[in-house]
Amino acid sequence: MAKLIDGRALARQIRQELKEDILTLRNQHNLVPGLTVILVGDDPASHVYVRNKERACSEVGIHSNVIRMNAEVTEKELLDTIEGLNNDDKVHGILVQLPLPDHINEKAVINAIKPAKDVDGFHPVNSGMLMTGQAVLEPCTPKGIIRLIEETGCIIAGKHAVVIGRSNIVGKPVAMMLLQKHATVTIAHSRTQDLATVAASADILVVAIGKPQLIDDSYIKKDAIVIDVGTTRVNGALMGDVKFDKATEKAAYITPVPGGVGPMTITMLLENTLIAARNSI
Repeated sequence: MAKLIDGRALARQIRQELKEDILTLRNQHNLVPGLTVILVGDDPASHVYVRNKERACSEVGIHSNVIRMNAEVTEKELLDTIEGLNNDDKVHGILVQLPLPDHINEKAVINAIKPAKDVDGFHPVNSGMLMTGQAVLEPCTPKGIIRLIEETGCIIAGKHAVVIGRSNIVGKPVAMMLLQKHATVTIAHSRTQDLATVAASADILVVAIGKPQLIDDSYIKKDAIVIDVGTTRVNGALMGDVKFDKATEKAAYITPVPGGVGPMTITMLLENTLIAARNSI
């Protein structure tokens, strides 16, 4: 029976450490890390995410500010707001909550954020630096995934990792980060032939495809580490991409949904904001 990798417990531990580090930064440099979130429109899920981020910032001592804009805001108005934040020394992290309304170019908005303040790790400059192994603000979910894997005590070097999913937000960056940890990495996706066989070769299996309950025990190698990134709401319940009950019979470690990757994503955002503040000194 697989052991649970408890994302909530790990997130609590890291947040306590962040709280202490932020207090030290304040005492030594009179500097309070600042995060500004821009929220456009009335997407209910986005409002929930932003409230959770505000609460998390308050918990560890980060100054948070939310700029709320209506769905009819022009792209120029949004870009002008970002430029103002780029030039504000009290703002160390800028996050634009996605998705954006259809009339706004998402890439243009991400590209407008100063890379040093891009705490989401989505800017092409930060993506390029990640690709080439340079110190960078890493994307929050992939960063959290790596910490969850390391929490098991697993030495990533030399292991075969399979990442199912090739998004710019999770699949590609987590593959690069596993590669930097000296894993042998396979990226699988919807066009991969015989996906179950490919997945079942993995010592570390990261599933980020957004198709609830797709992955059963036939995709899982005995004693593998399984990280389920999926969060799809089905009949009001949050479901992962992995059939949890089946997977626990073969895996050595597994993340639950909810309570696995999710709590780590916001915690890594807090850590990135602290890093950005330190880098500003």
